[in-house]
Amino acid sequence: MKVKLSALWVTALLGSLLVACVVAGEQGVTYDARSLIINGDRPLLFSGSIHYTRSSPEMWPDLIKQAKEGGCNVIQTYVFWNIHEPVQGQYNFEGQYDLVKFMKLIHEHGMFATLRHGPFIQAEWNHGGLPYWLREIPNIIFRSDNEPFKQHMQKFVTKVVEMMKAEKLYASQGGPIIMSQIENEYNTVQLAYRELGVSYVQWAGNMALALNTGVPWVMCKQKDAPGPIINSCNGRHCGDTFPGPNSPGKPYIWTENWTAQFRVFGDPPSQRSAEDIAFSVTRWFSKNGILTNYYMYHGGTNFDRTAASFVTTRYYDEAPLDEYGLKRNPKWGHLRDMHRALNLCKKALLYGTPSVQKMGKGLEARIYEQPGTPECAAFLANNHSKNAMTVDFRGKKYYLPPHSISVLPDCKTVVFNSQQLVTPHNSRNYVSSRQINQNLKWEMTSEQIPSNLGMPNKIPLELYNLTKDTTDYAWFTTSIHLTNRELPMKKSIKPVLRVASLGHAMLAFVNGEFIGSAHGSQIEKSFILQKAVDLKPGVNTIAFLGSLVGLPDSGAYMEHRYAGPRGVSILGLNAGTLDLTSNGWGHQVGLTGEKHPLYTEEGAQKVKWVSAEKGGPPLTWYKAKFDAPGGKSPVVIKMTNMVKGMIWVNGKSIGRYWMSYVSPLGQPTQSEYHIPRSYLKPKDNFVVILEEEVGNPEKVEIQTVNRDTICSYVTENHPPNVNSWDKKDDKFQAVVNDLRPAAELVCPGSKKVSAVEFASFGNPFGFCGLFEHGDCNSANAMKVVEQHCMGKPSCKIPVDRGLFDLNNDKCPNIVKTLAVQVKCTGSGKKN
Repeated sequence: MKVKLSALWVTALLGSLLVACVVAGEQGVTYDARSLIINGDRPLLFSGSIHYTRSSPEMWPDLIKQAKEGGCNVIQTYVFWNIHEPVQGQYNFEGQYDLVKFMKLIHEHGMFATLRHGPFIQAEWNHGGLPYWLREIPNIIFRSDNEPFKQHMQKFVTKVVEMMKAEKLYASQGGPIIMSQIENEYNTVQLAYRELGVSYVQWAGNMALALNTGVPWVMCKQKDAPGPIINSCNGRHCGDTFPGPNSPGKPYIWTENWTAQFRVFGDPPSQRSAEDIAFSVTRWFSKNGILTNYYMYHGGTNFDRTAASFVTTRYYDEAPLDEYGLKRNPKWGHLRDMHRALNLCKKALLYGTPSVQKMGKGLEARIYEQPGTPECAAFLANNHSKNAMTVDFRGKKYYLPPHSISVLPDCKTVVFNSQQLVTPHNSRNYVSSRQINQNLKWEMTSEQIPSNLGMPNKIPLELYNLTKDTTDYAWFTTSIHLTNRELPMKKSIKPVLRVASLGHAMLAFVNGEFIGSAHGSQIEKSFILQKAVDLKPGVNTIAFLGSLVGLPDSGAYMEHRYAGPRGVSILGLNAGTLDLTSNGWGHQVGLTGEKHPLYTEEGAQKVKWVSAEKGGPPLTWYKAKFDAPGGKSPVVIKMTNMVKGMIWVNGKSIGRYWMSYVSPLGQPTQSEYHIPRSYLKPKDNFVVILEEEVGNPEKVEIQTVNRDTICSYVTENHPPNVNSWDKKDDKFQAVVNDLRPAAELVCPGSKKVSAVEFASFGNPFGFCGLFEHGDCNSANAMKVVEQHCMGKPSCKIPVDRGLFDLNNDKCPNIVKTLAVQVKCTGSGKKN
């Protein structure tokens, strides 16, 4: 059965005449129902989210370059209000926060940019990007038709737009910015604000349009995006879940295609396969999609205190470029191959007439043909999740793996299948330097535990308002006088201190002694600390260190979120339970070591340090010096034997660590913490660790990171590499003579294959770093691979029975697989 979609396509072809598009002068960006039109051209847009705040400026050029090499032509980023205006009226667009420099680098690399203004962004970023001072504006209600909020929001968005205009960064001025976003996933909270939510959406959209940027505006996940503002999809499978634009003249845009999942402390590893992403993107473009954005393409690092509640320092490490900017294969390479395959179909997709042919249950072909020309592209889909199928399409049989789409740029030749990985795989390695770590000589100094603080208040103060996002920490102290008659008579019975807290974590001390800790979670931030305590006749002091793990980043009425102790009592006294909530409390914002500050070499000289050979008590500062590892590989610090706290290198915070918050698998959610190379000197780098509980830095290590373990896993059913074909003068043709499937291995940088660690031709199984032989294996496999690859920076090994079995095939009735794993060594240049 074949269904023509001519009505839809008429709309697409006439859309530019029917829609009032955004344009300025001779240059600019317009749109119709089929695509964006950028300076007169209709591109397919493959976008990657890279946040300038989550990497160092020294990393930006390489990240952008690798995104372009991966087939992306757009870089997307949020604008982070709270780091640009941390104090009302005081702006910071310097260094790591130099948005203009980031935009110009994108332009220098010949790429487009999308700027997501928000200014509420969520993004697992502290307070969703809203500056803390905004909470203290009288009568403010965030993200509502509320005059104080709208005034400050409009002021900041206008400032950023004017900055971009001044530097001629919009495409309407010849710059890279082709699209902007206002607000962010507002539909998820809109109902909470009732009619004020409806009117706010209209206000926000019209405010943005009035800024006259010369490029379209978008609202993601916003069904009622006003006027010409494009509503877009966020999710994993927008090709099936997006109902379409809210106006027939708007194109299909996917602003967030999640490449994995962000992680919070306590989470197990997060995964999304390259195959699933490729399936979803191919499906999207086969169903009218014009832009997909990978969120994230490079996640990076939440330095300092920038992560939202309980979010790890490492962000979207499973993206195509990992936390350190290294290519995560096969994800990076498989998406690159898919982008090339889709670009081979570009003319048919943009100008052809679409139709759908059902080929059986769960099987379909989506076809784009341009009448009167040879232009034809087809997408053969097998939607069965478990069963491979063979289909007949236009007189030829095609093998379709489960949950896959094959791309045929000429409606005849398969150049890519979403489920079949032709690209190399790699495995990440952490390498310790024995010399550097043997020379780590740790010293320590301990924080003084307060007993009687000033600022008396009847009840404990709320923690967000107390700290004002200047620190994670605040002390709460009180004291009680007890007599012998009030204390338990039996030695086997102890009073119990109970603290109910709204979050996030807490240490408790009684009479200067540590009695225990407790914490909430990202799902349930509230907790109860309950510990047996030794009390004495006379005055007893009680001190809590309340700590935050980031401010909230989502939900309605964020200005009314609270944290910290809400109830304190002692159970088990002879007189019963003693409520201390209104006992009178003293407070101190931050730690003494933060005020010196001990994490700088100058500040560290203000206190006495002693050897840390055996570790120290809770709230201990540790310091050491180390030389930078040689080469250019990324550097991390592995926090073995530590519990929870913060890390600084040469005075710069590299974020929060939390080793004791293990996942259900029994492992810390994150053990290695990124130290950007630009933070380091060749020698005598000053590292400081604040350990909140009882840790010992003896096993803390400085390590380097590489992806020098390279693998391939290719079957006889795989298509050749998509680079085997090209389109010249509108003619699709092969550009290589050998169109057999092959294992292709490429070492990073200028390294070469130094060892073949695994080779099997038959039915091997496993994955890169952990392959195993099956019960069918060519005895010749290792020799063949070594002949093709040893000492070379790259190699190609045909999947050929004659090459491996030498006419001695002991298992001829199975589809053969070639699995290879090699080790690359050499200059150490970063890939």
